[in-house]
Amino acid sequence: MLNNYNSMAQPLWQNGPTPGAFYNFTGGQQHTQKLPKELTAAGPFGTKRSTSSITTGSSVLGIRYDGGVMIAADTLVSYGSLARYQNILRVFPINNNIILGGGGDFADIQSIKRTIDQKMIEDQCYADGITMKPKALSSWLTRVLYNRRSRMNPLYIDVVVGGIEQDGTPYLANVDLRGRAYEDYVVATGFARHLALPLVRERKPKDREFTAEEASELIRKCMEVLYYRDTRNMAQYTVGVCNASGTTIDGPCKVSENWTFAATIKGY
Repeated sequence: MLNNYNSMAQPLWQNGPTPGAFYNFTGGQQHTQKLPKELTAAGPFGTKRSTSSITTGSSVLGIRYDGGVMIAADTLVSYGSLARYQNILRVFPINNNIILGGGGDFADIQSIKRTIDQKMIEDQCYADGITMKPKALSSWLTRVLYNRRSRMNPLYIDVVVGGIEQDGTPYLANVDLRGRAYEDYVVATGFARHLALPLVRERKPKDREFTAEEASELIRKCMEVLYYRDTRNMAQYTVGVCNASGTTIDGPCKVSENWTFAATIKGY
């Protein structure tokens, strides 16, 4: 009886979709639409890669102080010159020891953030009590970004990595799309390199690090200047803080704008 039943049964998934296609509800023959050849095969001049950013985030500013680091970025992601997405977080907590701020192409920022999150999960699977530290993440990012650059398919990002090392010392570094990196008490991306770095450096005490209050006030002042002077910035921003207590993302904060000084500007 069982054999007779099996012989009459239809093959399993006999009318199911082919891989990558939709289910055929009409019962007719299914026609799978293929992608254009230029998207699946190398052309006469090689394979096309992305050559510019599409949706971009502007400046990211990081300041190291005596007990940790602060990283700030506004919440605007622009589509060309259009202020398209105005409530996007660009400062992320990675774990209890690391925060990351991303500038450049936001799709590439999301891509590297997913890769980092997967690496965090893999580290947790070892259950050895060892977590990644900011210097290790910065070094790993230089290898990943240089590898993508060498394959002529770079990630168009400029990131700030900060956090607390194993011995409790604060760490702050910048890594760009070619894998170049440096560490300092203040790092920045985008227009903040030109507008914010001089403001922070001229206020740096020669004999000590910034205090948390001084770093917070400098972040507030620099984000105000960037809002006034950088057309790709907006008044709303978030601040990531990493210290011995862990990582937090504060905000969104608002720039206290005052445009009365514009009447005194000459020459435009």
